[in-house]
Amino acid sequence: MIEFVLNGQPRQCEANPDTSVLELLRETLGATGTKEGCATGDCGACTVAIGEPGPDGKLRYHSANACITPAHQLQGRHLVTVEGLAEGNALHPAQAAMVECHGSQCGFCTPGIVMSLFTLHEQQRHAPAPLTQQRLEATLGGNLCRCTGYRPIRDAALSMASHADNRPAWLDAAAPRDKKPHAFNLDTGFMQPTTLAELTECLKQHPKARLVAGGTDLWLETTQRLARVPHVIDVTRVAELNLIEEATPEEGLQGWWIGAAVSYSRLEPLLAEHYDAFAHLLHRLGSQQVRNRGTLGGNIANASPIGDTPPVLLALESRLRLVGPQGERELPLADFFLDYKRTALKEGEAIRAVFLPRPTAEQNLKVWKLSKRREDDISALLGAFAWRLEDGVMRDVRLAFGGMAAIPKRAARAEAALEGQVPDTAAFQAARDALSEDFQPMSDVRGSAQYRQLSAANLLERLRLVILNDSQASIETEQPREVMLHAYAH
Repeated sequence: MIEFVLNGQPRQCEANPDTSVLELLRETLGATGTKEGCATGDCGACTVAIGEPGPDGKLRYHSANACITPAHQLQGRHLVTVEGLAEGNALHPAQAAMVECHGSQCGFCTPGIVMSLFTLHEQQRHAPAPLTQQRLEATLGGNLCRCTGYRPIRDAALSMASHADNRPAWLDAAAPRDKKPHAFNLDTGFMQPTTLAELTECLKQHPKARLVAGGTDLWLETTQRLARVPHVIDVTRVAELNLIEEATPEEGLQGWWIGAAVSYSRLEPLLAEHYDAFAHLLHRLGSQQVRNRGTLGGNIANASPIGDTPPVLLALESRLRLVGPQGERELPLADFFLDYKRTALKEGEAIRAVFLPRPTAEQNLKVWKLSKRREDDISALLGAFAWRLEDGVMRDVRLAFGGMAAIPKRAARAEAALEGQVPDTAAFQAARDALSEDFQPMSDVRGSAQYRQLSAANLLERLRLVILNDSQASIETEQPREVMLHAYAH
């Protein structure tokens, strides 16, 4: 039984473990305002808003793709759909602005667009800030429209503040009390532990169950392959997996342990402060709806060869903390990926946290992603490069790639060709030549093996030019060289 609030009204629903929020809305509750477009989390037609208590106890709403959000994750939450925004003839500012700016034609994608604008309006109410172009693009980047063109939709977003704040009062109501019906009812297909001890017990009793956080990849098995997922363990309520903690001196590490259930949206401020290149990558990883749900731990555990974050974490020499029936253990991320979709996780184990090292003043990081679409697309190739310069030569060179092998992998021979070398043409030519020994990429719909091999070599040449330009700029200005943590995108 799922207990939640839908548009201000308490609801109780029975649902299979692999039911999505979209299925629950349209097929069980008859709330058909939310549309199914792609069923992959790409188009945004099914966007809804999910409210949960913030640090101050007040409800905070985030956008989510209903088609790939597990329905059982609504337990104890508020769900807002397009049907709930207007009260009588009083339209919500998101709706009024879309009407005034002629932002809708066929209307199929409009509910999702309105809900994205609704979450933007909520954010502006709680933390007023200028609506920059970057923020506007982030808000609407996950909503596709084939009829209207985006100018009137953009105009609607910019004009929301000029409309009367007709906002349903129930949006601020308390969430229903979470009775944790799934935590220890191990006979049900959906388990929702709230502590690490409960998670360990669930894993012990159901070692073959699928773990889910954001569901941004796992739920595609149900929408695209029509597969059944009979046993699911939801890790989003596990308190220990939602922490961002600085490493203690006793650990001998400098950096942060990122809980496996921490979403990209929660992680972004930390990355923006310390790893700007990594933070910029998140905006190409997926839409805001995806970043609100997807997690670093899930991206790693998925073990896709074209996952966006593993190459960056490999270049930063990250570590993992794993938990299971036998206790906890740590291992370097480089030892986690074994083969295509195979990892070092033992039966009944899960990722507890990911270690993100603190950057040093001399450290440099570049991250470049190649994809057919700039935004919200899967990588054909991703390169992450970390190094420092010491007396004019390259040290601690780490070159990691996604899309070049069956697993995310460092280019060991290319690294060796650059380590201790002046970053000149000859050294980088040797590194590019070494790539053919490091990788034998495959061909698929996103790119041929030849394209990937050539593109990886070109990224190394780009790295050489960046280092050259930075060195020349440093000499010309006679200023200390700044930490380079900027993202470059194709």
